[in-house]
Order: sequence, then C-alpha cells, then structure tokens
Amino acid sequence: MSSISGPSVAGRKILITGAARGIGAALARRLAAHGAEVALLGLEPELLAEVAAECGDAPWRYCDVADRAQVDRVVAALVGELGGLDVLVANAGIAKQMAMVGGDPSVLEETLAVNVLGVAYAVHAAGPHVAHASGYVLMMSSISTAVHLPLAGAYSASAAAVEALAATLRYELRHTGAKVGVSFFAEIDTEMTSRGFGTAAARSGLDGTSLTGVSPIGPAVAALHRAIARRRKTVVSPWWVALVLPVRPVAQMLVQRLLGARVARAVEIARTEDAPFTTPQPARPRRMERR
Repeated sequence: MSSISGPSVAGRKILITGAARGIGAALARRLAAHGAEVALLGLEPELLAEVAAECGDAPWRYCDVADRAQVDRVVAALVGELGGLDVLVANAGIAKQMAMVGGDPSVLEETLAVNVLGVAYAVHAAGPHVAHASGYVLMMSSISTAVHLPLAGAYSASAAAVEALAATLRYELRHTGAKVGVSFFAEIDTEMTSRGFGTAAARSGLDGTSLTGVSPIGPAVAALHRAIARRRKTVVSPWWVALVLPVRPVAQMLVQRLLGARVARAVEIARTEDAPFTTPQPARPRRMERR
C-alpha cells in the first residue's frame, strides 16, 4: 500500500458519487485502505456492492444523480450511516459525442443533467453536512475546459459549468471554514475514455486515439487522495495539465491546426452514428422540451 506525506484521510467520512467503476471506485478503495470511512452511490448495484465489500463493507445506495429527490433521500441515508460527513466527491459523470449541427440535442440534455445538475444536487444535499471547519467538496472538471475537441461540446460545456459551480461554492462556504476543490484531468485510462474514443467518428477524426495520450489511472487517483487530505483548490493529472490551463487560447489553436480537415468527416459520421453514453443511463423525463 502506497502512502502520502502530510495530512491523513484516516477517520474522514467521505461520500463518493459515481463510485461503481473507474476513478470513483479506485478512489474509494484507496481512501478506505488509508483509513477513511467511505459511502458510495452510483447506478450499477452489483459493481457498487463489490466496491463496498472491498472498502470494509462500506454503505452504498443506487442513485441517479440527475434525480434531485432521489439524491436528497440517498445522501441523507448515507450520511446517517456514516454518522456525519467531512468530504463530498462529486465524481459521477458521463460523455457522448454530439455534432453541434445535425446531432441529437438530447445528448446535451442528458450530459448536463448528470454532469452539472447531478453535481448541484449532490452539493445541495451534502452541503449542510460538510459546511464546517474541516469540510471539503471536490468536483470533477476536465482539461476540456481548456481544449474543446470537436464532437465533445456537450461534455466540454458540462466541465466548464462544473468549474464555475466550484468557484461559486468556494466563496459561499468560505465563512464556514469548508473548502472546495476542482480536478482538471486529461484522458485517464478508464472505460469512460476508451468508450468515448471508441467510435467511428473518433477513429475518422482523431485516428481513434487521444490527442494527448491516455494516462494511467493510478497517478490521478493518488492526486485526488492528496487533494482530499490537504483540501486542495486544484487537482491536475497528468502534471502537464497545470501548464495548459493558463494558456487555453494557445492550446485550442494548436488542437485546431492538428486536427485540420479531418474534423468535417468526423462530424458527418457522428450525425448518424448511434454511439452510447460512456455509462448506460436510466430513462428520464425530458427537461428541455418545447411546449
């Protein structure tokens, strides 16, 4: 078991959304191994149960973060089982390609429902419990706030919104002593990345690969661990993301030149390709239908 220097997460009560797989599951295992008391929620009960068992039979619940009533109920139950709350990790997120012109607008609706409203609902439910001198909220944004890839408009918009929510919440909780952090990751070796780039449109426009290369999950999870222990404002992985964020216009210009004419073909394919979300989603009422 690896260790970190400085403050410890031992004894901290930590709620993680989207904890059934990927970064959420790996983070839960790591935090529990370092003495934290974790509670988990997500959409895949069998996977959640497995992760919870590996975390010392941690409490867990099925929860669609896009359903506010469900989030309120589940968070209240899990906080009760933990006996309080020190940290919320709003990790649940999805992605799916979408052409801005000729694509399916419901992709944007679903993405915002999970990645933005889901974060807001989790904060609304857990916020009163973490609004204390050792409290901490960690939200997951992305390098896509700096580099906007074609077909990723829905995801990039959600990441930018999360960054804004984190900045706002930071000011609103300052008087309580609680702190707020936000992560900016490049492509990490998870199913979300592999499924996101595993489409015909991505193969055509990006040669089926990430522009930056896929980074291992271990360093990203370790960075989150350190951020939680030290209640950091910003978390990046890999390290070079910290160099890209301050020069966003330059990074965007380089990406546009690199992709060149391939974008047109990728967009054409995406308009008709039936690509799935990176995590299967439950049926939800449409929020933005015109009447």
